[in-house]
Amino acid sequence: MAELQRPTLCCCRKVLTVPGNKSCEGGRSLAHCRLVDVASASNFHSFKLRHFHLDLHLNFAVKRITGWQVLELTPVQPGVQSLILDTHPSLLIHSVDCKVPGASGAPDVFLSLTYRIEPFTDYGSSLNISLPAAVIRPHRAFRVTIRYTTTDGPAIWWLDAELTCGQTRPLVFTQGHSVCNRSFFPCFDTPAVKSTYSATVRVPEGVTVLMSASRSAYSKQDRVFQFSMEYPVPAYLVALVAGDLQHADIGPRSRVWAEPCILTCAVSKLGGSVERWLNVAEGLFGPYVWGRYDIVFLPPSFPIVAMENPCLTFIISSILESQEFLLIDVIHEIAHGWFGNAVTNATWEEMWLSEGLATYAQRRITTEAYGEAFTCLETVFRLDALHRQMRLLGDNNPVSKLQAKFEPGVNPSSLMNLFTYEKGFCFVSYLSQLCGDIKRFDSFLRAYIEKFRFSSVIAKDLLDFFLGFFPELKESCVAQREGLEFERWLNGCGPPLCEPDLSAGRALTGPVQHLCDHWGVDAPDPQVISTFDLSSWSTFQTVLFLDRLLDRSPLSQEVMSLLSSCYSALLDGMNAEVQIRWLQIVVRNSFYPDLPRVRSFLHKHTSRMYTVPLYEDLCGGVMKCFAVEVFYQTQARLHPNLRRTLQQILFQSSALNISTAPSLLTSPPSAPSSPTDPPANGTIALRDVNVSA
Repeated sequence: MAELQRPTLCCCRKVLTVPGNKSCEGGRSLAHCRLVDVASASNFHSFKLRHFHLDLHLNFAVKRITGWQVLELTPVQPGVQSLILDTHPSLLIHSVDCKVPGASGAPDVFLSLTYRIEPFTDYGSSLNISLPAAVIRPHRAFRVTIRYTTTDGPAIWWLDAELTCGQTRPLVFTQGHSVCNRSFFPCFDTPAVKSTYSATVRVPEGVTVLMSASRSAYSKQDRVFQFSMEYPVPAYLVALVAGDLQHADIGPRSRVWAEPCILTCAVSKLGGSVERWLNVAEGLFGPYVWGRYDIVFLPPSFPIVAMENPCLTFIISSILESQEFLLIDVIHEIAHGWFGNAVTNATWEEMWLSEGLATYAQRRITTEAYGEAFTCLETVFRLDALHRQMRLLGDNNPVSKLQAKFEPGVNPSSLMNLFTYEKGFCFVSYLSQLCGDIKRFDSFLRAYIEKFRFSSVIAKDLLDFFLGFFPELKESCVAQREGLEFERWLNGCGPPLCEPDLSAGRALTGPVQHLCDHWGVDAPDPQVISTFDLSSWSTFQTVLFLDRLLDRSPLSQEVMSLLSSCYSALLDGMNAEVQIRWLQIVVRNSFYPDLPRVRSFLHKHTSRMYTVPLYEDLCGGVMKCFAVEVFYQTQARLHPNLRRTLQQILFQSSALNISTAPSLLTSPPSAPSSPTDPPANGTIALRDVNVSA
């Protein structure tokens, strides 16, 4: 999702009691008996959240959201005297009230409640609300109303008109993953809690509002949008976008939303594919339960590639350049409709339960829709990136564990790395191999979704259900198979214990490796190289080739000159996913003749996924002055959060006098970045870790 952080992870530990389990006789338990919530200050275990409602007014002029929230709660533990919610210093609380149903037909009672806000971590605070005795009767529902105003919190991204695709009207969107929505509304900000929600949103004329909801309505006269999510979701999956948005239907249950200037392109790229992918997924994993599957394309300032908000996938418009990356990213978000949204990881320490399973499901869908060779090619490309990351981090880095154990105070978004996706995928693939029949494993996944739908789970739930579904595997103690123990998969550092057989993709990956081998000799033969026609290759073949060339850096200037003469002009006409890899090769090898191409690319592309890796490489070598020059030329078109990240990359170790910088350099480079913009790490390029949600 973003840059990889220091391998210190997490925060406050709220204990969740989980029954113990012994696997085979004499073996270790599959999971710890006591798990913790990784990032919530709330006392969510004391209440049942039945529903919440948001009533919001969007003010684009001052970039604030004002309104109130109503939470419908039921105490589930005796003796509770307070309600503790996750919040954020940027969220201004005005008042807290409570409505208690009257007993025996008496009128409802309204109470003003006292509250205090206490520090928690650098990404959130706690809102501690005192509850009178009349409220906290076990299993009796009550309602709390919180009036508040948002300011500049990490969940809410205001874009001036100049930062949108059309550059005509401003736009705002929210991004809740992993723990940002506590700056959008007070909540139990943990994936362990799910509830339904509704919302009323008031906006200026000409603004369209969308939310991750199953139902919506609009009153043109009042400029009010109404939303309802009838299925329970965790707080991080509540999302909103508002701006100059239009739509086009692309299937019986799908439509594309985008700014008018890119809507036609988005529709032409997706065509009727989305319904096809949904049908394939339903054939594999059971009914799609969310009703609608709509997609909204957001400007390049969107901080990640895509986000699986239920009923409404958010995706960055920059990805429209690459048909194959668009295909993979949308199918991955579709897979989250089953794995991640319907069944969710209960703690952020086991994010692989969403991302690893969704990646496996994505590849089952692409295998059915496009064949095994295509899926193997994409998997080889991703596993290459995983091993690249492993070489950078080392085999004993705790961030490579599937069950990560956190240190206090670090944002769980740090977990968004390739291990969550690809090591998780390899473990799920290993489970499917144990079955001996991929169709039987499809049946298991359908049953898993059916059993745990709309709930949150831990790894023990998945693995216990797996062994119960396949009793012959449980009897043979596969969980303790030497070298491949489930416990080792979950809690061992390092690369996957085994990887799936990808030989079915050899027809596509073979030519890539052969060409890499020809470039790996001391004096590459131009005649042999000319027999490989990159213009006929797929995007994934080309980026795999360039990634493997990048791994061979540094390259001699003679080799770089030959590479440039063979490929520069050709790659200029390809998509940004291809171009950025070639430009990273140019920068890492200090090949000055192609530096104008780097400048042109950074002038054109203003998204995090394309700017940060190049600036990291420029500053990691001898081209920092060039990077500073380009930054000053382009910073007016960068989102402030991205601008701060690039300032850190450019100036954190520089002796440049910041006082001479242009006025748009609004904060000193030593200032901490926003919670959604983790500090840059020059030793690990974003291309090695950037993944969609």
